[in-house]
Amino acid sequence: MTTKLTLSVEQEVIESAKKYAHLKGRSLSELVESYLKALTSQQLMKKNFSPRTKRLVGSVKLEQGYDYKQMLEEEINRKHGL
Repeated sequence: MTTKLTLSVEQEVIESAKKYAHLKGRSLSELVESYLKALTSQQLMKKNFSPRTKRLVGSVKLEQGYDYKQMLEEEINRKHGL
């Protein structure tokens, strides 16, 4: 179920975010939803990790907009010569 949400954000941030969303071929709503899901799932996952694993969380920094699904698809295609 989709629910409307109103946010107060600086105009410059909104403009930059809209440009970014356009470049990625996604809507601003999709980007915000994706970010919120990632943010909340990270918090939930941290609670279930062992202390050793928790120390590793955040040790690898990915570039902004990194799409692991796309990378995975490309690697599978490369592996199978597609």
